[in-house]
Amino acid sequence: MEGCKYKRVILKLSGEALAGENGFGIDFEVAQRIAKEIKQLVEMGVEVGAVVGGGNIWRGRSGEGMDRTTADYMGMLATCINALALQDSLEGLGVVTRVQTAIEMKEVAEPFIRRKAMRHLEKGRVVIFAAGTGNPYFSTDTTAALRAAEIEADVILLAKKVDGVYNKDPKKFPDAKKYDRLSYIEVLDQGLQVMDSTATSLCMDNDIPILVFGLDEEGNIQRAIRGEKIGTLVCK
Repeated sequence: MEGCKYKRVILKLSGEALAGENGFGIDFEVAQRIAKEIKQLVEMGVEVGAVVGGGNIWRGRSGEGMDRTTADYMGMLATCINALALQDSLEGLGVVTRVQTAIEMKEVAEPFIRRKAMRHLEKGRVVIFAAGTGNPYFSTDTTAALRAAEIEADVILLAKKVDGVYNKDPKKFPDAKKYDRLSYIEVLDQGLQVMDSTATSLCMDNDIPILVFGLDEEGNIQRAIRGEKIGTLVCK
């Protein structure tokens, strides 16, 4: 743990991150790269829980009139596909991994049990939390915040396509300003696209810091763990 700022973390990955440049599906080279970085954290003694989105496979309602609840359950299943892909990449590198799902599917994964998840983490196993919260109308951002609170994580590492939080879209506006540090209230009041408001409020209520950083640059996850100046920190 020498040189590590955080002992137990939740790594939140978007589904799009696994898609790489393809924009859809799973790029297994990207999954391998992420798995290698997670392995390095485990070797450093960090306890890692991960939450993966499903936007690379399914995002929202497809077509008019689709039931929101049905669409959300389909999204939960998409996160399970991504979780199994990440598990396969990790285990290919010799990292012992468990997938825990909020919807029971005992043939492929364990059900989410808080004490069991914490025991896995204490034993150095990576735990991937899939199927969201198990409820419609809640995002995987909220899942990350909820699981972080439940397992008593020190921080949520929010790995994104951009290298931090900006006051406006940096891809569209060259004069966009990047923030180094923000409070939860500033994020909520300004409507900044960090996590959804439910997730941000949950982190605020439980004093869980959120570190937003870019995933594309290799080694960024380790830099975040070491407490190097990277991305945007959201805290009190």
